[in-house]
Amino acid sequence: MFSEIFPFVVLLCSVSASGQYGDINKVPTSGASCRTAKQDKLTVCGVQASERMAQTDLTRMNRYRSIIESVSRKMGMDAALIAGIISRESRAGNVLINGWGDNGNAFGLMQVDKRFHKISGAWNSEEHVTQGTEILIGMFASIKRKFPQWSTEQHLKGAVAAYNAGPGNVISNDVDVRTTGKDYANDVLARAKFYKGRGY
Repeated sequence: MFSEIFPFVVLLCSVSASGQYGDINKVPTSGASCRTAKQDKLTVCGVQASERMAQTDLTRMNRYRSIIESVSRKMGMDAALIAGIISRESRAGNVLINGWGDNGNAFGLMQVDKRFHKISGAWNSEEHVTQGTEILIGMFASIKRKFPQWSTEQHLKGAVAAYNAGPGNVISNDVDVRTTGKDYANDVLARAKFYKGRGY
């Protein structure tokens, strides 16, 4: 996960997690690319592939559900979207070695990149998930400034792409043009919708 360093204010709020930063169910998504789907040896692509990968991660994800939901309440970010990022980034921890991934550059469930951020907390802690969510919220603010004419849901999708590739690589409404696999936001959002349907 790449990002740029910049200041931002974390808003503590008790509003519905799908309000302040948009409603994930209103964000159109094409799901995972065939390239991403092949990681699980799937013969399907798109939303169906994203859902299958999210299902594969569900038992592991449920171990962290209370942490995810706590961070969601504190930060006002949809718990299902946090879970979607965790699924894509670390397969709910399954691909990590001592908490690290990306050749030792990215840490924790949400794969915070040590080259751009000071790592905070244990790899599977609430402190870590809070940090990852703060980064996502910072990306939302950056995309909102960059594309003020976009809707809240477009800002949210752009923020997810920026979480992976940085705001500078979100250059149009086709937000995945420069993300990993050219499907990051679409895949994450499809996984998030799956977790939303499972009560996240």
